Amino acid sequence: MYEREVKERIKKINDTFRVLVVTGPRQVGKTTLLESVMPENMTKVSLDDEILRKEAKENPKIFLDSYPTPLFIDEVQYAPELFPYIKMKVDKDKIRGQYWLSGSQLFDLMKNVTESLAGRAGIVKMNSFTYSEIVRNTKKEVFDPDNLKQHEYIDVNEIFERIFNGGMPELYDIENMDRNDFYYSYINTYIEKDIKKIKNIGNVEAFKKFMRDVAIRTGTTLNYSDIANDVGVSVNTIKDWFSILVSTGLVYLLEPYSSNKIKRLTHMPKIIFMDLGLACYLANWESAKTLQLSDLSGHFFESYVISELIKSYDNKGARLEISHFRNKETEEIDLIMFKNNTLYPLEIKKTANPRKDMMKNFKYLEKTNMKIGQGGIICLYDKLMKLDGNNYIIPVSSVIK
Repeated sequence: MYEREVKERIKKINDTFRVLVVTGPRQVGKTTLLESVMPENMTKVSLDDEILRKEAKENPKIFLDSYPTPLFIDEVQYAPELFPYIKMKVDKDKIRGQYWLSGSQLFDLMKNVTESLAGRAGIVKMNSFTYSEIVRNTKKEVFDPDNLKQHEYIDVNEIFERIFNGGMPELYDIENMDRNDFYYSYINTYIEKDIKKIKNIGNVEAFKKFMRDVAIRTGTTLNYSDIANDVGVSVNTIKDWFSILVSTGLVYLLEPYSSNKIKRLTHMPKIIFMDLGLACYLANWESAKTLQLSDLSGHFFESYVISELIKSYDNKGARLEISHFRNKETEEIDLIMFKNNTLYPLEIKKTANPRKDMMKNFKYLEKTNMKIGQGGIICLYDKLMKLDGNNYIIPVSSVIK
């Protein structure tokens, strides 16, 4: 079994909160990890079981009274009726670690947590494997632009193999698991178990086409109208379906940077698929090499770096404020990190020959009158080194390894 970076955070929250909530997309290893660290005296029930789900929904108080604490309720989003009664239970008895709740529908789950368990629940967000988990470097520190570090070089072929295969745990835990078989099953299970329980989407084939269209566009600015035209449905339907991808954790929308000091900024987010292996399957790439040599390889590389950054911060429970910059003239900055009232501009380029002119749009941030910290180009060069002024060549290994 692969070690998970988030394991220590789960143990810490169990020791400090009355309720532990673990969210994340389907099949990223939530249940497996929780079962591996749950106390011996903890009972586990899964609301995937239709009989248990019916009981929990119709008689939530009786359901909870039937099971002693500590209790682990898997797929808890299927019975939101439980949350007010869990609140009453933990308010009566303030023992830590009474309930573990997990689920894959982030929006619904977090809405119920916010409404019923605010201040009582510690929240952990899980994702598919990071690069460092796959290579068994679970002591990795999060990327900090103020504290850049050289790591062992990762070549372009390995990077695109990781992008192509993705980070879903079953692909690594189960010997000889076929990648295509796994993702085919994943998509169908996702639609049957998650999508249809959220919304009656009607045309399943149109929704699958929508997912493929979004996957091809990872790393690009979201345009609802273009996707609607490609799929053959209304813009409102596309907006509705996008909310499903986000609420189930498959897609992250990287919001645009906004400032009243800079005019003509775009207001559209950038699409980031959180597991690029799933995106590659949906986009029908047949191999890592064909993706690597394609016109879209830069967008997939950019998405991979950003998703790895998000996942590593989630694993540590660290706060991450990021955005992208794009104006009406389509001048862009791929990524802006924000902390300590400082902006850190970063370009993400699939190149081993970074140039200073790749950072020419950093100048726009000077108009904000905010402090500009260390920036640079995250790329496939093999050494961490200063490029000019306050900017560096940053090997991708310094971000993900």
